Amino acid sequence: MRTLHRTLSCTLALLSLGCSAQAADTFMGREKAHTMTYHGAPWLTRETRVAEERPDLLQAALRLEPGDHACDIGSGNGYHTLPMARAVAPGGTAYAVDIQPEMLQLLHRRAKADGVTNVERVRNTQATTGLEPKTCDTALMVDVYHEFSDPAAMLAGLREAMRLDGELVVVEYREEAPRVPIKPRHKMSKAQVH
Repeated sequence: MRTLHRTLSCTLALLSLGCSAQAADTFMGREKAHTMTYHGAPWLTRETRVAEERPDLLQAALRLEPGDHACDIGSGNGYHTLPMARAVAPGGTAYAVDIQPEMLQLLHRRAKADGVTNVERVRNTQATTGLEPKTCDTALMVDVYHEFSDPAAMLAGLREAMRLDGELVVVEYREEAPRVPIKPRHKMSKAQVH
């Protein structure tokens, strides 16, 4: 897989796709966060998010092109999925992967309201992506890796889902950025995103 080295307001990194088993509640010395439920979905589309996180810079850094197959892992209600779908049209597909069927339903409603027709919803589990092998040209995980209860299994599944020369992009709040007002368990250090 190609390596993507960019720095935005969060950590962007290509994972090495290998990690060892850890205690169930920690990963590399960091407390694992619980998955945000669909009850928090409005927070994902809050008006201030554009200024806080600059998703336009992230989308530009992905360099998606028409015909690509982009996978949004932990898609939630589609905040990043819908721009990805627009970028890969015509001819491409955006795969929205989420563990919560309620989030996928919210995404479906948003896509329909916006007239976006090239989104495929995929329900995953704690240990599987739900994606077919060699599906993704680009896989994006925004603020989700720190929530994986079984990172090794998920990364192994993502390796299978990636196409040759595919990119896996991880965006997390940096532990090294103390002024970011978020709980420590929702941050990761550069070493933890390896």
